[in-house]
Amino acid sequence: MAKESLQHKLDRVRSPRVHITYDVEIGDAIEMKEIPFVVGVLGDLSGKPDEPLPKLKDRKFIEIDRDNFNNVLEGMKPRLAFKVDNKLTEEDTKIAVELRFKSIDDFHPEQVADQITPVRKLVEARQRLSDLLNKLDGNDRLDELLQDVITSTDSLQKLGEEAGVKKLEENKE
Repeated sequence: MAKESLQHKLDRVRSPRVHITYDVEIGDAIEMKEIPFVVGVLGDLSGKPDEPLPKLKDRKFIEIDRDNFNNVLEGMKPRLAFKVDNKLTEEDTKIAVELRFKSIDDFHPEQVADQITPVRKLVEARQRLSDLLNKLDGNDRLDELLQDVITSTDSLQKLGEEAGVKKLEENKE
């Protein structure tokens, strides 16, 4: 009786990754030979690189696994550079976006937002407001002080001037 191949055994135990076998006749016996499954991906995965890529014939295959993925990604220096419509203001302008990726974590939304200056400033302002809300919770004195500043136009303008904000009348012009 011929030996059962790893592929057929894995079919029973768990769903297999890709295992390819073929039968070889050696004398009167049939032997199962396993062929390694190798995938080669050929493509420009660097986006808009700072330096031109070498010619295709000069490039080498790079073996990637979960242990060296971040190192390979950093070595490829992937970069995206483009302009997007500015939806943060009423003006019909564009925002220049340049994204660089050195590890798989750089693809997380927080990391992407951190690389775009206007979006990063919005996230920081949101964090400061959240911190203020946490400090305000249970602090009646701070709550009264902020209510006074908000309702008093003079205090609000003085605070705005200290922060470098133009007066309301100047902003309308």
